[in-house]
Amino acid sequence: MSSKARGSGKREQAPAAAAGASGGHAARELSAGGVVVHDGRVLVIVPRRRAADGTLVLGLPKGHLDEGETAEQAAAREVREETGVQAELVGDLGEVRYWYVREGRRVAKSVRFFLFGFLGGDVADHDDEVLEVRWLQLERACEELTYPGEREMVRRALVLARKDR
Repeated sequence: MSSKARGSGKREQAPAAAAGASGGHAARELSAGGVVVHDGRVLVIVPRRRAADGTLVLGLPKGHLDEGETAEQAAAREVREETGVQAELVGDLGEVRYWYVREGRRVAKSVRFFLFGFLGGDVADHDDEVLEVRWLQLERACEELTYPGEREMVRRALVLARKDR
């Protein structure tokens, strides 16, 4: 996987419908994700879904909220499903917001990220939406993750990790 993976990444169906079917309002999607840290490293994924330009994406585990699920619960579930590991919620890292176009329609996406501590598990147990799961040094992830918003979430985790030393 090249450190230059780029693109539009994994896109989930929105739990919230478009604000106006014919009024040109954008659809909204809510997702949650996790930054799992252990020994100065962060867990990263290469999802099967490629960027719009066909390149592989290097990202963080994230996905939609299931009905009745909190953002924290969704983040923990996505970490478990996409990476194969168990992790303990440490805290809220913030939100990443962006727009993308799906089927000719603008979609406003909001992803809330949480910091997790690694508890155990095997990265080989990831689900079939993911090609690869691996540990990457926090500093490298700040540079190599495909999306700027995800790089910022790892920077925030790195700051917290340094405070804990």
